[in-house]
Amino acid sequence: MASNKNYLEFVLEQLSDLNSITYRAMMGEYIIYYNGKVIGGIYDDRFLVKQTKSSVKLLSDAPLETPYNGAKKMFLIDVDNKDLLNRVIPLIAAEI
Repeated sequence: MASNKNYLEFVLEQLSDLNSITYRAMMGEYIIYYNGKVIGGIYDDRFLVKQTKSSVKLLSDAPLETPYNGAKKMFLIDVDNKDLLNRVIPLIAAEI
């Protein structure tokens, strides 16, 4: 199932305090970059971010989900929590 462009736009708005957020459409989904590094993506209208030391610490209550069959599990992040998004994304990118 492809992700909705409106969901992408909402996530990008939530990340608008961060400079250097970009995305690339890929097979109906969206890969999200911060400062040129892949930090996660939008899969089936879910914003998933990579597991790093910082994301494990900050997102310990977040569920782990797979973006697609055979992929590593990623954290399902609460896109309504703009403050958390803007804290965790730079930390994830710094550890990649």
